[in-house]
Amino acid sequence: MLGLPDPGDWEAKKARRKAKTAPAPTPAAPPAQASAVNPWESAAEALKAQQQRTAATPSPPASTPPPARETGAPWATIDEKSGSVALRRLGRGVLWAVVGLAVITGVRAWVVPNQHTADNAPPPAKTAPAYPSDAAQAVAGRFARAYLTWDEDAPEARAVALAAVLPDGADTEMGWDKQGRQDVLAVQPGAVTPTTQKQARVRVDVLIRTTEEEATPAKGKKKATEAKTADRWIGLDVPVVQTAGQVVVTGQPGMVGVPAHGPKTPELKTPETDAAFGQQTADTVNDFFRAYAGGDTDTVTAPGATVPPLPDGMTLVGVTSWAADAGTGDDRTGTARVTWRIGQAQVEQTYRIELTRVASADAQRWQVANIHGSTA
Repeated sequence: MLGLPDPGDWEAKKARRKAKTAPAPTPAAPPAQASAVNPWESAAEALKAQQQRTAATPSPPASTPPPARETGAPWATIDEKSGSVALRRLGRGVLWAVVGLAVITGVRAWVVPNQHTADNAPPPAKTAPAYPSDAAQAVAGRFARAYLTWDEDAPEARAVALAAVLPDGADTEMGWDKQGRQDVLAVQPGAVTPTTQKQARVRVDVLIRTTEEEATPAKGKKKATEAKTADRWIGLDVPVVQTAGQVVVTGQPGMVGVPAHGPKTPELKTPETDAAFGQQTADTVNDFFRAYAGGDTDTVTAPGATVPPLPDGMTLVGVTSWAADAGTGDDRTGTARVTWRIGQAQVEQTYRIELTRVASADAQRWQVANIHGSTA
């Protein structure tokens, strides 16, 4: 302790050193030198005197500390057991483990979200199933054709056609007075607008042909009648309802007007063109359309391409224009305007042409890989 020698060893060494080196006593030695005392001896004697005074005073046995080993030293040496050292080290290890665990848990909570929070989140709201628009359009289209077709000479045909798309027991006359004649030339179902209680409203555009008879007076003869026809588009809003896994018409429709023109389109960007490539491939496009009109495109299309021939009755007038899109590589596209003759009329149409470069050992050329109408 504190780097000092054991008091017992100190006393023994001092006695031996005194016996060897002590000089002969001289009567004339000064009193100050003869009375030189080692400070350790003075401290030991003072401690012994204090211990004797303390022992003379009685005290409770429980509070009396164990007597120190009488070694003549002013302190008592107590050996530290190895068990206390191990316990202290274990406590320090547990403390550092708890600190480390707290740090790791905190960092993980910052990086990884709490799973319990996600588990406790409310479930997503259930959405209602989509309305069966395809079935509604099919039923409304059939109804529109039957509803707008009538012939005063055969009223039963209309009733039978309506019964197929109406609920059982419904009125199959649907407000018709059983007069006149009218035919349906085309039916185009449109938007389906769901309302309430599994009901919906289906827009149907119908092209009808109405027959009207007019009397023409003749001199000296009875009035003759002449039939005139008129074709027009009309709109119908057809009410339907979904029931028992099917869609049926619930009642009379309402006639509505057909817009005279559509809405304005947004400004569409046209692709940049490559004039040099357009001139380079102009003959390729002309040859293709001549073969296209003739019904044989195998010689002007790229290997593996399939282009069905046009129907009979179409004659090529010519390619009005060809503009190749800007680009690079072995596959290029462009827009062609072509004029056809159909019967006695001519009509211009627009095509998007896809070209591909076909190379052989001797040369390379551009051929048509695909074609489709419009610019979209």
